[in-house]
Amino acid sequence: MGGGGFSMEAENPRLDAFALSLARSSPPRVCFIPTASGDSEGYVANFYRAFAAFDCTPSDLTLFDRGVDDLEAFVLAQDVVYVGGGNTAAMLAVWRAHGLDAILRRAWAEGIVLCGISAGMNCWFEESVTDSFGTRLAPLHDGLGLVAGSCCPHYDGEEQRRPAYRRLVASGELRAGWAADDGAALVFAGTELAEVVSSRPDAGVYRVERSSEERVAARYLG
Repeated sequence: MGGGGFSMEAENPRLDAFALSLARSSPPRVCFIPTASGDSEGYVANFYRAFAAFDCTPSDLTLFDRGVDDLEAFVLAQDVVYVGGGNTAAMLAVWRAHGLDAILRRAWAEGIVLCGISAGMNCWFEESVTDSFGTRLAPLHDGLGLVAGSCCPHYDGEEQRRPAYRRLVASGELRAGWAADDGAALVFAGTELAEVVSSRPDAGVYRVERSSEERVAARYLG
């Protein structure tokens, strides 16, 4: 998700409901990972408040004050893993320190739905554009790489996202990839793009190459 979900569109549950609909069992078990926000207590509280409206079993996984001993067993027991926004670079470093990166790879291989917004979009790709390193947007090259190429969230939501991503891809600093507006989401089945969906009619996804940008038709969830 380029943006949206419970933390950005509290009045619009379409993307969150869609993520739950992809789960392998019902009611789905959904785990929120707020690492990128420094395990913000308010963010976690908002997750539980929002997902109480769905027929699901919510949980959270914090790492700064870790309360789960067997991370692998905990994560692999979920149907949906939902990664929150924040600092992508710091999140990836913490995940690797705890071995969560390898566990998430196994979860993906076993068919658990992996999703998220902003940093929670960036992390699944090889590369991304991020504000993790300061006020200027910069390339990040060490994502988990479950999806090939690069990505850019908040394509229409932050003024500098589009020009920065276009420049970085055009110069070769980032590989070609995908950009998503707030309220738009890419759905991958394994490594292949299966669908594009949106929580509002005007939200879009774009394929960005070195010399071109092409909008991909989205299915509005309304």
